[in-house]
Amino acid sequence: MKVKKGKQRQSAILEYLQNYGQASVDALAIHFQTTGTTIRKDLTQLYESGLVLRTYGGAVLNREIGDRAIDHKTYINLAKKKAIAQEAAKLVHEGDSLIFDAGSTVAQVIPMLAKFNNLTIMTNSLQMVNELVANDNDQTIILSGGTFRRKSASFHSNNASVIAFFESYNFDKLFMGADGVDLVGGVTTFNESFHGSVAMSKAAAKLILLVDSSKFGRRSPNVVCDLSAVDIIITDDGLDSKYDHELTKKGIKVIKVKSME
Repeated sequence: MKVKKGKQRQSAILEYLQNYGQASVDALAIHFQTTGTTIRKDLTQLYESGLVLRTYGGAVLNREIGDRAIDHKTYINLAKKKAIAQEAAKLVHEGDSLIFDAGSTVAQVIPMLAKFNNLTIMTNSLQMVNELVANDNDQTIILSGGTFRRKSASFHSNNASVIAFFESYNFDKLFMGADGVDLVGGVTTFNESFHGSVAMSKAAAKLILLVDSSKFGRRSPNVVCDLSAVDIIITDDGLDSKYDHELTKKGIKVIKVKSME
């Protein structure tokens, strides 16, 4: 997996450490297909930001920072995420039943739902539930079960009963983010408790993927679904034309938005 821009790579390093706890410079250099010197510079900047602790030959996530790592991720490519969310909100209509998977891009859609009164919304994100309640309108909100993960403020589970919970519903649309989108590997995530996302992908008639262009060509360890399950991808105009062409060939509608970055 190759992430060219420094901020994008540093965000991906944080995601890696959130899942694996610690890593050596050599392992990170191999994973991100770059040099050890580049990784050391990234780790130095993350250390200076208080996000990681340096170890001999590598780094470990700074567990004392709580949600700051998530905050850091939220502000990466923020203008692009907001533009993608604005386009996604156009696909919402009164009376819809919707699933929102936890994710920094998907979360940007929630404030745009305040104008709707007749929606049924399921999510595994406590943050999204709080924002939906603050909208103070007549929406039905369903919070999925599972174990609470403080860093992402969301609930995840590999438990069969929680997965069956999703399978008992039939929603109109699922809005989902991803850590990686690969033409062969599909939609992937670093999150080891990814089975809930897999169940979500089967619980909606239409899967809408919200990802900025930096996520394409990246393949994370856990596969959520094949690209054949995706109906619409909303991304930014930085998407390489080769992905645009191949995704369209697969029958996926690709919507590219212009960001202000």
